[in-house]
Amino acid sequence: MPILTLPTTPFGDQRPGTSGLRKKVTVFAQKHYLENFVQALFDVLPDATGLTLVLGGDGRYYNRVAVQTILRMAAAKGYARVLVGEGGILSTPAVSAVIRAHKASGGIVLSASHNPGGPDGDFGIKYNIANGGPAPEKVTEAVYARSKVLSTLHTSDSPDVALDVLGDCQVDGMQVSVIDPVAIYAELMGTLFDFSAIRRLFASGFRLRYDAMNAVGGPYAKAILEGTLGAPTGTVVNAVPLEDFGGLHPDPNPVNAEDLIAHMTAADAPDMGAASDGDADRNMVVGRNFVVSPSDSLAVIAAHATLVPGYAQGLAGVARSMPTSTAVDRVAQTLGIPCFETPTGWKFFGNLMDAGRVTLCGEESYGTGSSHVREKDGLWAVLFWLNLVAATGKSVEALVRELWTAHGRCVYSRHDYEAIPTDKADALMAGLRAQLPTLANTTVAGCAIALADDFAYTDPVDGSVSQKQGIRVILTDGSRVVFRLSGTGTEGATLRVYLERHEPDAARHDIEAQTALQPLVALAESLAHIRALTGMAQPTVMT
Repeated sequence: MPILTLPTTPFGDQRPGTSGLRKKVTVFAQKHYLENFVQALFDVLPDATGLTLVLGGDGRYYNRVAVQTILRMAAAKGYARVLVGEGGILSTPAVSAVIRAHKASGGIVLSASHNPGGPDGDFGIKYNIANGGPAPEKVTEAVYARSKVLSTLHTSDSPDVALDVLGDCQVDGMQVSVIDPVAIYAELMGTLFDFSAIRRLFASGFRLRYDAMNAVGGPYAKAILEGTLGAPTGTVVNAVPLEDFGGLHPDPNPVNAEDLIAHMTAADAPDMGAASDGDADRNMVVGRNFVVSPSDSLAVIAAHATLVPGYAQGLAGVARSMPTSTAVDRVAQTLGIPCFETPTGWKFFGNLMDAGRVTLCGEESYGTGSSHVREKDGLWAVLFWLNLVAATGKSVEALVRELWTAHGRCVYSRHDYEAIPTDKADALMAGLRAQLPTLANTTVAGCAIALADDFAYTDPVDGSVSQKQGIRVILTDGSRVVFRLSGTGTEGATLRVYLERHEPDAARHDIEAQTALQPLVALAESLAHIRALTGMAQPTVMT
């Protein structure tokens, strides 16, 4: 079929955020909206002759339409081969694994991660580079610049590819290989974990409830947990990916995974609970009547990593995003390894991993990962916990309490204020920044402030500088309040307020987090005037 060149008009709102371009489905469904972004990306990327591209998404509404569109445009770009997941589906960590296994030049991920799906829900697209990780800012900014001046699109008029049939076909001379979305990822997991020990754990009667939230993680979890590892049938629930996630909000936290929490607090609760999100890169781990914070999860994994075969040689280092609690810092200090504090966004971890500086990394937003891929990985984290339980014979709760005993508890919470009008959110942040020069060595709302700044990061690998990554207010006792606008929403702005207080006294380790953090909540309100500026009396979500 001939390659077509079509006229188009630029859109002004195609700047990628923290995890690519995310908008409502109704926005992406506009004529040429998706095509414009893809063309801007292809115009920025080098010649594709002889190169392989990976393509897949989380199966949400509009995924199939987008896959077919991108395949035609990839043929026009001149790619030699595209690897696409069966049904157009690949989890985000699987995309990274496939890129790395096949030495592809990059991949396109179609996902809005933990955001709701369906015709009225959200859609997203991002590009991952040859290391398997998200494109750096220099690439995303170049794509945005190109999108503002775009005048033509290049595509093909070839028929749709049969996405549900494994095997190869041709699109205008480009080979399209529809691949098993689970196989490469499952093989990789088998090289990292002691599957024999986990099989014995399940054979002993250990019970797990894994809620895939009707999202892309279901087939991976079913194949590995119930298939390879012998967990009882029904261990994985909500396992079939649905375009609207069955009406669920596929964000694995205690608020949105309420069914899992109900099961884990019941009298006959399983030994362990877990959940993954829309594209299977996030995770939540739960013990019996005991929720593990993402920050503590990262710290526990780091503390016991050498018990797991893939990490038996020890850790080169660890990294966390700036808003994540300092629990892993304390573990790293004990282990004598470096701990890096980066801005939010997995691309910052990628540089450190490529340079061999870190092995494990994590974000407080239920994202944990390692150098096995260049994305956070939900099922990987669950397998890590299963391996630790099998190796130690200790429960999920016992492993966390052991962490607290050794290092103190980092009492932590995130308060989200969603869908704030952008001008009000910007005014709030501007007001905070205006106060920064005078906050150090003052007392506000009864809290003694040692330091206040706007976090900036100089990448130790490439020297790049990222400014204005979140406002930190650090107290003399080490407690922290962090303010940051999120880049993952699709309506207005989301203000995230992160609260952390270190509690060394074991007698106070069971204190309820929101109660313990009330002085920091009062400080945040005094500094930011959230209620007055947003009209919101309380957060939309507290996790």
